[in-house]
Amino acid sequence: MARLLDDQLEDGGWNCFTEHGSTRSSFDSTINVLEGLLAHELAGGGTAETAAARHRGEEYLLERSLFRRKSTGEPVQPGYLQFSFPPQWHYDVLRALDHFRLAGSRDERLAEAVTVVRSKQQPDGTWLLEDTHSGAAHFPLEDGDGQPSRWNTLRALRVLRWHDGPVG
Repeated sequence: MARLLDDQLEDGGWNCFTEHGSTRSSFDSTINVLEGLLAHELAGGGTAETAAARHRGEEYLLERSLFRRKSTGEPVQPGYLQFSFPPQWHYDVLRALDHFRLAGSRDERLAEAVTVVRSKQQPDGTWLLEDTHSGAAHFPLEDGDGQPSRWNTLRALRVLRWHDGPVG
């Protein structure tokens, strides 16, 4: 935890290349740290300091509508709008929204990312696997890119139910 707290950058996020001089946060690194901090909190290990760091990291994403450059408003990467499973270390808006759902952190700045999720629902009610990441896999979890994804559908439905549900 001390390392994560020490490595949080001025803009609120994290970057795995800080030890090499990087001073700008990465969406990919930030979501990984946020998920870890939240899991630590939910397991009973959180402190006021780790919760504050998590909130600052979440603010980093929220200030950017979960996928936009703060400087120009343009999407940071096309891949952030494509849903993968398993995501490995990669970021996408569905993964970020699922984090906010688990954290119970509703915010109006999530709306654009929620619209992205809604726009990707297929006529049969599913969401597709869009961006399988390379790397070792013990067995395939899905039928391949462009095919309906059980995992993305589950995550999208949970996110939308949470987002659209009653507050409190």
